[in-house]
Amino acid sequence: MDIQIATLCDHAADYNGKMIISGTFETLAARQFPVVHPHCCLALRICVTPEDTGAHKMAINFIDEDGKQIDPKMPLKADFPVELPDSISFLSRNLVLNLQGLKFEKEGVYFVDVSIDEELMTRVPLRVVDATKLEQQQQAAQ
Repeated sequence: MDIQIATLCDHAADYNGKMIISGTFETLAARQFPVVHPHCCLALRICVTPEDTGAHKMAINFIDEDGKQIDPKMPLKADFPVELPDSISFLSRNLVLNLQGLKFEKEGVYFVDVSIDEELMTRVPLRVVDATKLEQQQQAAQ
């Protein structure tokens, strides 16, 4: 099993097997903390092969740099069964998870961990910064 795409974005959709991604990002800037990000998506494209056939468990967890969950509802868990016809050597599937109301208590680096069968498959980083400090740094660099 291979995760070909894993990104945070403003919007994502599956359109006839094609992944549509808009506004991918790795940094959020806030003027005060705590801050709540109203909406974003986790877009995943997963490629499976006949060797992956069977029942699997997927977990998605949003953590801070200390490994602490940022939301008590995390991790999100789901069954992830894989079944391929004999004539197919691989198959890709798009998954879009809409995330609403993510709360960040402070500046820092956060991660979205995607695990399958308790094995970390990918880690998507997210930097949350103080917008005022960022503006000051940009002005100093000019």
